[in-house]
Amino acid sequence: MDDFIAARSQMALSLGFHIIFSCIGMVMPFFMAVAHYYWLRTNNIVYKNVTKAWSKGVAIFFATGAVSGTVLSFELGLLWPEFMKHAGPIFGMPFSLEGTAFFIEAIALGFFLYGWDRFNKWFHWFTGVIVGISGLASGILVVAANAWMNSPAGFDFVNGQYINIDPIEAMFNDAWFSQALHMTIAAFVATGFAVAGVHALMILRGQNVLFHTKSFTIAAIFGCVAAILQPLSGDISAKDVAIRQPAKLAAMEAHFHTEKSAPLIVGGIPDEENKKVDYAIKLPGFLSFLAHGDFTSEVTGLDKIPEENQPPVAITHYAFQIMVGMGMAMMLVAVLYFLALWKKKHWLTSPWLLKLFVAATPLGFIAVEAGWTVTEVGRQPWIIHNVMRTADAVTPMPGITYSFYLFSAVYVSLAVIVIFMLYRQIKMVGTLYDKPQ
Repeated sequence: MDDFIAARSQMALSLGFHIIFSCIGMVMPFFMAVAHYYWLRTNNIVYKNVTKAWSKGVAIFFATGAVSGTVLSFELGLLWPEFMKHAGPIFGMPFSLEGTAFFIEAIALGFFLYGWDRFNKWFHWFTGVIVGISGLASGILVVAANAWMNSPAGFDFVNGQYINIDPIEAMFNDAWFSQALHMTIAAFVATGFAVAGVHALMILRGQNVLFHTKSFTIAAIFGCVAAILQPLSGDISAKDVAIRQPAKLAAMEAHFHTEKSAPLIVGGIPDEENKKVDYAIKLPGFLSFLAHGDFTSEVTGLDKIPEENQPPVAITHYAFQIMVGMGMAMMLVAVLYFLALWKKKHWLTSPWLLKLFVAATPLGFIAVEAGWTVTEVGRQPWIIHNVMRTADAVTPMPGITYSFYLFSAVYVSLAVIVIFMLYRQIKMVGTLYDKPQ
């Protein structure tokens, strides 16, 4: 492994872990706020117990997210100094605002955790809502910075110099809305299904059934609503990518040849040497429709992209297929759950439906990881699309391979600690949280 691959691997590892912590930190406070609201409105002690249990989970993920996010901010400067030298003054504003949102989130979380029986009950509830809003804002601001890398704006690049810098235009670039929308909904899908799956498992085991049933219902509704909405945001993102990053779309679909009425490829194994896809299901005209809203439109293929500017096709294609496949599976579960709520009430207590949610527990986060793989690998070989190559941004310092091994050990250790703490919280629900009035 050379230093360039080590730097990219370290960044991928860090992002891969941080995105899980971030998604849960963005979304769980809203679950917590809903449970708290039901407690205040109904005086049902179960909702208070659920709120307190979830608040501990929020605190765990806030702490781990703060650690992994801090590491990422240092890695940007240490691993990619040439990138930060030029990009920092341009897209630094969303990072600064994200820091502000982070501190607001920290203050609000402190108020919420230690405010029981000390604050006015509705002010206390409001601090929990602020935790969610500020966490969501943090995520959107970071995504805006990443969107700038995919759709650079707010500067003129003249003779190798970055001039006429406009940080506002850079932050609200052409890609920020579609990426922020898609990522926000994805966070709700992933966290909703993960939390619902854990509580479904505890219901099947017959442990603290009422506590876990209330928890399951809140998480499942959030996750299922988001799963139904996600294809709409995916359509917006696909049409945006088709215009701004045709090479990425071509890699996502393993679309080697420019053509009208381009087929949508489902599955398949890309053969990059012979420019074809084996064993794929092809839906004629559907790629043209998804990209441009017209079944006969021309879709740019990889044959129109210089070979040195083409992203890795196989990785991008497989990641995209995994993301879509996981999303469709969760949407199917969501449809069944809403059918149960609407017409088939007896399904809600059926083991088969709960087992579906248990099986779907990891699917959202698999889709999130695959989606970020599409975003980052599909942009290659650029770190700033069509402006700066990734190879030109990496640090010249040697020894990055050892840094990658060290950080791998750190993140694996952090993951083990988090899993242990969450396991302990779940196992001790009956002792710590599921208490009578």
